Order: sequence, then structure tokens, then C-alpha cells
Amino acid sequence: MPTTILLTSFQTWLPDQKSNASDDLLLKLQAENDPFPDQALSLTFLRQLPVDVFPASDLAIAKIKHLQPDVVICCGMAESRSRLTVEAGATPRYVVAQFYWFIYYIVLQKIFRFQGLSYFLSALLGNKTNVETHFLNTSVDLEELLEGLTETEMSYDAGKFVCEGLYYQVLSYLRDYAPTTGCIFVHVPVLTTENISTIMTDFRLILSRLAVWATIQRQNQIRDITTAA
Repeated sequence: MPTTILLTSFQTWLPDQKSNASDDLLLKLQAENDPFPDQALSLTFLRQLPVDVFPASDLAIAKIKHLQPDVVICCGMAESRSRLTVEAGATPRYVVAQFYWFIYYIVLQKIFRFQGLSYFLSALLGNKTNVETHFLNTSVDLEELLEGLTETEMSYDAGKFVCEGLYYQVLSYLRDYAPTTGCIFVHVPVLTTENISTIMTDFRLILSRLAVWATIQRQNQIRDITTAA
């Protein structure tokens, strides 16, 4: 049974940007011929999400519902960073960035969730301590995932903007509806001829290790069901 991995990337958000590094990375991976010959991996790409939390989250979650992947890897660009960074988790503090999201939440959301509103108000009113208590961690052991990688490190700052917003929304959905599905967010530096080779090597290793992680999760789930029966 192949491991299904959904990978997402963003569009550009500034006029002078020719491309988004997260999309460049996925485009290069997508162009490779069988990058994982020794593993049963099925990769699905959801590229160039809009740089807007709720439309991007809606598209990603709709794809998750349809595909039911074993793992979700959301990718975004971090121009100021020089290495791949995998985010440990996310908070709802991104809502501070654009006040109109509050109007969207109240008026346009079909399902009104008071818990989500409380997260928003905490962030909007600047109650940092309260917001930080809503930190959602990835279920993936990042220390084990990143062990020995040369161009990748762990991060506890997902950016407080659209990247963190998407990550938080996806983690929240998976926590409530698909707790066995793993999810990480990878920030990608600007890709150059000097760094592309080592970054791609690390990224392939991350995917390969996540496939092993997902296999173990399935085995544990089957064992728990068998034991309960």
C-alpha cells in the first residue's frame, strides 16, 4: 500500500517576485523521474495556493478531504532564511496581520465556531500569553525526522502570517477529523545554483522518512484495532 503525501506551495505576493521558492521546490520535485525508486510513494501536488489564509486553507482542506493522504507537507518561502526550516507547530496569532479576516470569519464562514473566534480575539487583543497556549504541535517527531540533515533545522516561529495561518488551520482540521494524518510545514529559502542540490537532497530524505513514519502509524493503528477486538 503506497504512502500518499500531499504537498502544497504558495504563489508570489510581491510584484517583483518572479517565483515563490516553495513552488520552485515542488516544481523541481514534480519534474523528477521516480525520485523514490525504493519506496511506494504517491505524491500529489497542490501548487500555488493564494497568499491569503482562508482561501488557501479552504483549498488545502478540501484536497485533504478528497485525497485522505497519510501525510501533508505545506511549504512556504522564507526569504531571510538560508536553510530549510521545519516548523514545530503554529498558533492563531496570524490573525493580527489583517483585520478583514475577522469580518470574513463572522460573515462568510458557513459554520460559526466559538472556539475559533476565541482564538481570534486573543490574538487581536494582543493577549500573547493566551494565544501561545493554543500552540498546535505537529504529531511528527521532528528531532528524529531531521537527524543528520545538513541543510535543515527545526523552527518554532512559523512567521505570524499566511504560512502560520495555513499551518494552524490544517493542524486544527487534522486534530479534529484525521488525527492519524501527519502534517509538517517547511519554509524554503530562495533557491540558487549553490544550494539547490543539498536542499533537494534533504527534502527527499524528509519525504522518505515521513513515508516510513506513516507506515509505522498504519501498523500501530491496525495493532490497536486488533487488540481492541
